[in-house]
Amino acid sequence: MMQILQDARVFREACAAARQGGRRVALVPTMGALHEGHLTLAREARRHAGFVATTVFVNPTQFGPGEDLARYPRDLEGDAEKLRGAGVDALFAPPVEAMYPEGEQTRVRVGALAEPLCGAFRPGHFEGVATVVTKLLALTGPCTALFGRKDYQQLQVIRRVVQDLWLPVEVLGVPTVREADGLAMSSRNRYLTPDERGRALALVRGLRAAAALFDAGERRAGRLREAALEQVQQGASSIDYVSVAHPRQLTVLDGDTPVGEVALVAIAARVGTTRLIDNLVLGEDTLEAP
Repeated sequence: MMQILQDARVFREACAAARQGGRRVALVPTMGALHEGHLTLAREARRHAGFVATTVFVNPTQFGPGEDLARYPRDLEGDAEKLRGAGVDALFAPPVEAMYPEGEQTRVRVGALAEPLCGAFRPGHFEGVATVVTKLLALTGPCTALFGRKDYQQLQVIRRVVQDLWLPVEVLGVPTVREADGLAMSSRNRYLTPDERGRALALVRGLRAAAALFDAGERRAGRLREAALEQVQQGASSIDYVSVAHPRQLTVLDGDTPVGEVALVAIAARVGTTRLIDNLVLGEDTLEAP
């Protein structure tokens, strides 16, 4: 039976007890409003550990002024039911005051990895992400932590935190889970109207266009970006960025700069008022035709 825990110390004790009983622990941090992408992470976690813990916590420190913290979808009861079906052992769903008690002051700041792409448009976002994930990993203890590659920059930031702070954690990135037509699964997809849902496919068309050029031998960053941008413009209400970047350092490349044998194409755009992100690592990821 899945445990539902709200107290941080009790969650820490449950993870420690699992290890003491000889089980490896896996952690899947989420902000709830769970979909098949999250459940894929939970099922993958089971392949790596005998005790799977999932967290549901809408983290206020990663939302900036004017962002959708207040309206971010919340459905703890529905999330719990889905996690039970996925075979999760423990759900940690703390209140805000448990993660950020009165008087707390500490933040985890990551440098250059957090600055480009989403970092340039969401000041403080990755500091909030790095802080809450560090807290969750500290509570969980030695474990395997799984994150989706859809949030590619977040994944790289967390890997950097774990490496730099010598945390006893193995970080695994799991491929993006997509709808049948290619749209990346996201909790924010539920904000889209039917018309916007169709227009949102411009993001995945952009990735496919860049991938087709790359597969044909194109290695100039600017040309790959232009191919993606042309498609995204056809559906997006506004665009934060369509970028080609180094897949590990996340430095943005443009013009005739060669990308090498792997390159990240990353997109952030709004369709209506909903901000969507997507990405593809050319030469590493595959994106099936619809």
